[in-house]
Amino acid sequence: MVMKESEAEIERGDPVPNFQLRGTDGERYTLDDFSGYEAVLLVFTCNHCPYAQAKFDLLNDIAAEYEEVAVVGVNPNDAEEYPDDSFEAMQEWVEEGRIQYDAYLHDETQDVADAYGAVCTPDPFLLRNEGDEFTLAYHGRLDDALNPDAEPTEYHIHDAIESVLAGEDVALEFLPSRGCSIKWK
Repeated sequence: MVMKESEAEIERGDPVPNFQLRGTDGERYTLDDFSGYEAVLLVFTCNHCPYAQAKFDLLNDIAAEYEEVAVVGVNPNDAEEYPDDSFEAMQEWVEEGRIQYDAYLHDETQDVADAYGAVCTPDPFLLRNEGDEFTLAYHGRLDDALNPDAEPTEYHIHDAIESVLAGEDVALEFLPSRGCSIKWK
């Protein structure tokens, strides 16, 4: 397991790359499919990484708590080398209820992770719906628990979401997320 910290590739306020990815429900998704939400929490994540697993409950809670925010997981890992991250395994985890996001998408080509500059799982990007496009509102850690067994005391993502929903800029500085490196092909 190689631990990495996220890096800032896209500047806040910049338009974010669109995508077309297959969800665990078999449907294909683009950012337009989430245009009914004020924000999208796009998290590069996976099944096998303990850092990613440690944030499942938090992400499930956000998906349940905020009707105005779509929580979208994107799994970019090489499923050949990491069978736990296969599309079929992703579907199983959703069916079992371990993952309850608004969508769990498979980045089979890894093009989307590359376009966003994602490097680890989890690597969260909070996107603001500007009406005709989505822009980056916040990129960084979800909370202050940096190790899988640590208990968070501060939830940065809640502050960021509340700012976006209030129409304000996110005041948080860039705090890199920490997790397993993305398993590139």
